[in-house]
Amino acid sequence: MPLSERQAHIADMIRQTDFIRVEDLAQQFQVTTQTIRRDLNLLCERGIARRVHGGVQQMNTPGNMAYAWRQVLNHEAKQAIALEVARHVPNGVSVAFSIGTTPEIVSRALLAHTHLKILTNNLNIAMLACSNQTFEVTVAGGRLRNEDRDVMGNGMEALFEAYKVDIGIYGVAGVDEDGTLLDFYEEEVRARQIIRENSRKAYLVLDHSKFGRAAHVRGGRIDEAAKIFCDRTPPEPILELLRRSGAQLILCRRDPTP
Repeated sequence: MPLSERQAHIADMIRQTDFIRVEDLAQQFQVTTQTIRRDLNLLCERGIARRVHGGVQQMNTPGNMAYAWRQVLNHEAKQAIALEVARHVPNGVSVAFSIGTTPEIVSRALLAHTHLKILTNNLNIAMLACSNQTFEVTVAGGRLRNEDRDVMGNGMEALFEAYKVDIGIYGVAGVDEDGTLLDFYEEEVRARQIIRENSRKAYLVLDHSKFGRAAHVRGGRIDEAAKIFCDRTPPEPILELLRRSGAQLILCRRDPTP
């Protein structure tokens, strides 16, 4: 189940500090310490935090952030992106999803649609899609990466190369200042590229934190997507690149005003 807004906010606070006291959280959110302890227990079960006397502290992991962290990082921005993407996906189309927390949140936003054909190499997305009885879900076969619950390698490539889908939806770990897309593993780059090459329309979904974020495997460019969904305006060099390419930038706000 997704975290509540309060739990997601607490998780983001934990990410930015070494230690948070239970009493301070209860006072800030105006709830009981028992309620905060239940929230913290859930975050600890997800691997997001570690209980210590009087409060919690963050879990430090090398390399890319753990999937549980990425699920709550910039959660409100990702929700806004997902709701906007859902408006650009008609009923009855075929959609390929890559791995990542933002594509996963987008897949949840599509559950109100009908008769979608979903192709994915991520079990989180596949299980979400199966909850809609009108969806047809196809998953890649092969070895799972345990934490991310996705399939890479030959099974992933065979799935995405076997179909020409209406819409491909993919995320990215980072975007370099020249518009190059960056990830942490070669297989993640390969999955994204195959989806883009075999989609009639490619949708890139990313929050503002991805601009300038360091990741060492390069592959593809931001302007290769037909539509780029983001919660904030990108840096000016990226904007200029998108203007020249003709790719459509769609800014997503959680509570759009007329």
